[in-house]
Amino acid sequence: MIQAKVKILSNIKAGPNYYRMTLACPAAAKKIKPGQFFQVRCGNKSLDPFLRRPFSVHNVDKKGNIEILYQTIGKATVLLSDKKSGDALDIIGPLGNGFEQRTANNERRTSIIVAGGMGVAPMLFLAERLVHRRQTTDHRKVIVLIGAKNKKNLLCEKEFRSLGCDVKISTDDGSKGKKGFVTDALKGLLNANRYTLNATLYACGPSPMLEEIAKIAAANKIESYGSFEEHMACGMGNCYGCVVKTKKGYKRICKDGPVFDLGEIEW
Repeated sequence: MIQAKVKILSNIKAGPNYYRMTLACPAAAKKIKPGQFFQVRCGNKSLDPFLRRPFSVHNVDKKGNIEILYQTIGKATVLLSDKKSGDALDIIGPLGNGFEQRTANNERRTSIIVAGGMGVAPMLFLAERLVHRRQTTDHRKVIVLIGAKNKKNLLCEKEFRSLGCDVKISTDDGSKGKKGFVTDALKGLLNANRYTLNATLYACGPSPMLEEIAKIAAANKIESYGSFEEHMACGMGNCYGCVVKTKKGYKRICKDGPVFDLGEIEW
């Protein structure tokens, strides 16, 4: 973990109220695992807003540049969207436990990634790692299910396809792909192919979506891991402001997660 002021290389609009920011941070890039995040000070010289904001690592390139994908939904992210190339950003990270430890023994399984809305943010980096592993083993494909409210809010389809993933789209209004929730698409995929024990699920999105995925995974006897989206204060496990109830008691999303075995969560 490091705390540093890093240079912003770009801050590009990626859709309605969506931005993709690239940061030069080679010292941290070597240590990052998919699913980890950074705590970012979004303001300028003042301490308003006082608390940092957590942002998942969207991708890491070979030069040690880090990408974050974010949506402007409040004062902090609006301030972040105003920052320009060449500006400095104060970050702490990488923080949390990611997906990496969950993939070590799964190279020979089909990987199914489920991303709902802004849940795509940490999943591109995960997909890149999974695809790379399979290129050196048995070439099993990575299937990506993306869900969004509508076509305008659909993110990262081209990026996942460029990795060679099998991408399937769902939108609530049917403006692109299949109409319905991404969890419905997951049910259809499993019913049609019966992956059962030969697949592992990786998911990120709203808690109701993760709960439904946990039920689907349990019914099909499939391992499932989810990254929880949660407001955080410290981001390092000190304040106990972000907790989830598990079968082994309450766990801190920032420190013990944000990735958990979905079968261990007390929904």
